[in-house]
Amino acid sequence: MADSLMARRPRQRKKRPPMLLQAGLQALLLGGGLLVAPTLLPMLAPSLQALRPLGWGAVALGALFVFLAPRSRRGRTTAPQSKNVVVALRAAKDAPASPGVPPPRQAHWSPAVFAAIEWRRFEAVCETLFQQAGFRTRAQSHGADGGVDIWMFSDHAEGPVAVAQCKHWRNQRVGVKELREFFGVMASHGLRRGTFVTTSIFTPEALVFATDNGINALDGTRLLRLIAERTPAQQQALLDVAYKGDYHRPTCARCGTKMVERDGGPGRAPFWGCARFPACRSTLRMAR
Repeated sequence: MADSLMARRPRQRKKRPPMLLQAGLQALLLGGGLLVAPTLLPMLAPSLQALRPLGWGAVALGALFVFLAPRSRRGRTTAPQSKNVVVALRAAKDAPASPGVPPPRQAHWSPAVFAAIEWRRFEAVCETLFQQAGFRTRAQSHGADGGVDIWMFSDHAEGPVAVAQCKHWRNQRVGVKELREFFGVMASHGLRRGTFVTTSIFTPEALVFATDNGINALDGTRLLRLIAERTPAQQQALLDVAYKGDYHRPTCARCGTKMVERDGGPGRAPFWGCARFPACRSTLRMAR
C-alpha cells in the first residue's frame, strides 16, 4: 500500500485495570496473606489462626470480583489478526496536513499536488496513469494487499503482466529493503516487470538494486516528468482523479473508511482515527 511518513500510533496513557478487577486482585492478595501468615510468623501463629476465616472470605470475594469483571476490558477488543498484517496496515499509511481545511487545488501538476492528497488518491492517480498507457488494472483499496497495490493486464497475455507498488512518502527515502521485498513479490508471481512509485526519492543502493532486477523506479520527479508527457486532456483527467472527493482526508487502510480527526487529550497532538470506531480502531499520526 501507499504511505506517507511511516505513521505511528499516537502515544496513549497506560490503562489501569477496571475497578472491579482491581478490587478483586487486592482481595485475593489480602486473603492469601492472611492464610499464609501463620506459617511465615510462627511466633504469632495462635493469634493469626483466628484470622484464617477472614482470609478465606477475602479469597472467595476476590475470586468473585475477578470473575465478574468485564471480560471485554480484560481481553482483546477486536478479532485477532496476523501481527505482520496489523503492523503493515498501521505503519504503511500516513495522513496529509491541514485536517480542517483542504489544501487548495492546483491548476497544473506539481509537487504541491502530491503534498495535498492522501495515500489512496495517490494510488488512484498511479492506476489511472497505467490505464492511460494501455493496461487494464486491478487495485485493492484497503486491507492486506500482499505487497501489490496495482495489478496490470494486457489484452495479449493471460494473467497479470506487471505489478506496481505505490509509496506516498514525504520525507523518508525508499531503501533497498523495500525494493527487495517488492522483487520477492514479483518473483513469487513469476513476473519480470514491476514499477515502484513514490512521491519521495530512492537511496542510491535502492536504485542500483532496481536496475539490476528489472524494476522501474519512479520517484516524485520522474513521475511528474512522466505526467508532463501526457496530453493536456490526460493531465487534467489525472488531476480530477487526484482531487476527487475528500482528497486530503486519509482513508483507513484496514476498512476503507474515511478517517476523522481525534483529540489527543491534554498536551497531546491530535491524530486521525477511523470513523467506524470502535468497530475499527485504526489510527494514524497526523502530519504537521
